[in-house]
Amino acid sequence: MIIRNERHRGTQAVSFCADLWLNFHVLINIIFVKYMRKTLFLIFFLSLFSISLKAADPSIWTVDSRSDVIKGDARGVSIDQNGTITLASKLTEVFRTEQPYIWSSAADAAGNVYLGTGGDGKIFKVDASGRGSLLTDLNELNVSALVIGRSGELFAATSPDGKVYKIDASGKADVYFEPQEKYIWSLAVLADGSLAVGTGDNGKIYRVKATGAARDSSLFFDSGETHIISLVADKQGNLYAGTDSNGLVIRFSSDGKPFALLDSPLREIHDLAIGPDGSVYALALGDSVAPATTVTATATTSSATETKTVGADKPGAASPEPPQKSRYDLSGAKSAVYRIVPDGGTEIIWSSAAVSGFSLFANQTGNGVMIGTSDKGRIYNVTNEGRETLALQTEANQISTIINAGQKLFATSSNQGTIFQFGPETNAEGTYESAVLDAKNTATWGRIWWRSGGMVQLQTRSGNTEKPDATWSDWSAGYTDQKGAQISSPKAKYLQWRALLRSGGQQVSFNSGSNGGSVSGSSASISEVSVSFLARNIAPEVLSIQILPTNVGLASNPPIQIDPNIELSGLDPATFGIPNAAIPPRKIFQRSAVSIQWTAEDRNGDKMVYDVYYREVSETVFKLLREKVTDNFFTVDGQSLADGRYVFKIVAKDAPSNPDGALSGERTSEPIDVDNTPPVVVGIGQPQPAGDKTRIVFEATDASSYLTRAEYSVNGGEWQTVYADDGISDSPRERYTIDLPLRSPGEYSVTLRAYDVNSNSGNARVVIKR
Repeated sequence: MIIRNERHRGTQAVSFCADLWLNFHVLINIIFVKYMRKTLFLIFFLSLFSISLKAADPSIWTVDSRSDVIKGDARGVSIDQNGTITLASKLTEVFRTEQPYIWSSAADAAGNVYLGTGGDGKIFKVDASGRGSLLTDLNELNVSALVIGRSGELFAATSPDGKVYKIDASGKADVYFEPQEKYIWSLAVLADGSLAVGTGDNGKIYRVKATGAARDSSLFFDSGETHIISLVADKQGNLYAGTDSNGLVIRFSSDGKPFALLDSPLREIHDLAIGPDGSVYALALGDSVAPATTVTATATTSSATETKTVGADKPGAASPEPPQKSRYDLSGAKSAVYRIVPDGGTEIIWSSAAVSGFSLFANQTGNGVMIGTSDKGRIYNVTNEGRETLALQTEANQISTIINAGQKLFATSSNQGTIFQFGPETNAEGTYESAVLDAKNTATWGRIWWRSGGMVQLQTRSGNTEKPDATWSDWSAGYTDQKGAQISSPKAKYLQWRALLRSGGQQVSFNSGSNGGSVSGSSASISEVSVSFLARNIAPEVLSIQILPTNVGLASNPPIQIDPNIELSGLDPATFGIPNAAIPPRKIFQRSAVSIQWTAEDRNGDKMVYDVYYREVSETVFKLLREKVTDNFFTVDGQSLADGRYVFKIVAKDAPSNPDGALSGERTSEPIDVDNTPPVVVGIGQPQPAGDKTRIVFEATDASSYLTRAEYSVNGGEWQTVYADDGISDSPRERYTIDLPLRSPGEYSVTLRAYDVNSNSGNARVVIKR
């Protein structure tokens, strides 16, 4: 509608303004309703942290990958290939030998398990009911191999300088074979009932058919290797041997002919196992453990993958995590498992640069193996396709053997020598303790949230020692709200969380002194945990200051262009592949320039700005040259400073990240000389003939520094170097003598130019008429 009446225009304008205000008011209400909840949550979240001590942005520690989860400790839980934590097979301690090491084990048809130990050379028997007893005590230090004969008798090999014993049901031990070798590592029963004996240091295999058999007539194969570490026989009558130090797997057919199936780049084939389908599994080690097993004091007991603390920093797109190596790449590998299929093909189903395998068991399902390790007494389950699961973790340091007795599975350990039964039942309850977070400084803890299913409960504790000890806080009451719970542990440098998983619908609780909690559910798994925290703000540090030579200026290179939307969103540009590193400046010639470069660090990762000050050494007060410099360099016009000796001060501030409580650090440079005064050059006396030459003498003087070089030019020609009369230009006053061969008559103009240490130059001219 067109308003033609002029009188109505004012009314229309008022109406338009009113409508505009009403629409604006409605818009504000819409925005308020839509975003108020998020805003209030953000305000509430930020209010959890102490403003006076904080850096601006909280850090998030997330444990969500298998590589993160495996750094923690699993008790009654397993960790699959994706890092999901679930309840593990039930682990039951059956019998303690009270010996430090169990090196070997064997099971007979009646379900009895025999344990060969070190370093007292004892053999224990654990019957089918789980009752253990000493069977016999041999003279040597270590029982390195055990095997059950065709008639149910027990054969035992000892080291060092050992023998093979035949032991009856009463424990009576008789020497069966004495190979006169330093080590006996392995035993296997062949199809005809004879006994294969693997030895070292000469890498020989003996085939013993009767008690007291002669050594020479029993020699079956001299491998040329150092040790025959492992032996195993299959149902078809083939014998397989694993060697050290060339990592060979050799097959001997029923007629005794050897054929090498594998030549591993790893040096020792520590264990062999036969799968139900006839596949041969071989555990290869990068370092030989053969000598270590003969001396109890040097046995493998270390935790190969133990990580004391972890940080919350995650690599961005500009510095991504290094790609995982193929399991076929064995460079740097500590151990690997090969599968040799019946047709002779070989594949690597598992390898690790961190974990040292120690024992091997072929799954009776035909799909893969169990690997016992010297890493926290863990057992890994690995399929033929390479899918790896941490099946369980014991309290021991090393899983020495894994065997089955009928339908029962047993694992033996060292430090201490114990036998465990595991499965087939699943634990009703299990716990997982994370690695320890190092917040780098005292931190205020925010919230903890996680992804889980079923009955899962979390706790936290904190302390100021790298390893949790009695000085740490008690475990907190259980957190049950997986969408986010405020952490109640006190401020500290380190934090750890643990999860309790429980099956069934029973109530569960932590035993944590005065604290406690409970939760109900029907299943248990957890796949991701995140913790927010705010480390106490630390003042920036200026680590070094470098002063460049005079006349060298510094200029900024063009910055990397960043999408303004990234900056507005508050996201780290590194997430988009844009490096955070400062772009180095380019160097340019600039007369009298004094350029300063510095390095600075902020432990919180805060953004910094810099103030640049200067003073003459005789003065006491610094004067501000420039403030809020964002680069880590600055160039001063030296001509703006009088000649003298100066020091510069750089003050780093974390104000961009901490507007309400910025901290600063500073450093002062070494004194430097500012010299803008050129040398004074004068001619001395009159030019004098000297034979067929003319001698000209100049004198140069510098009031502020010293002379470094001089050169002369005749009639505007090329400059030529001239040395001081004393041979070197190195003092405030120097004399220079030039002998010129002037053969043609005429007038000559000779100019001398002298430089001081700051490249200031002065000159003088002498005219010669000839």
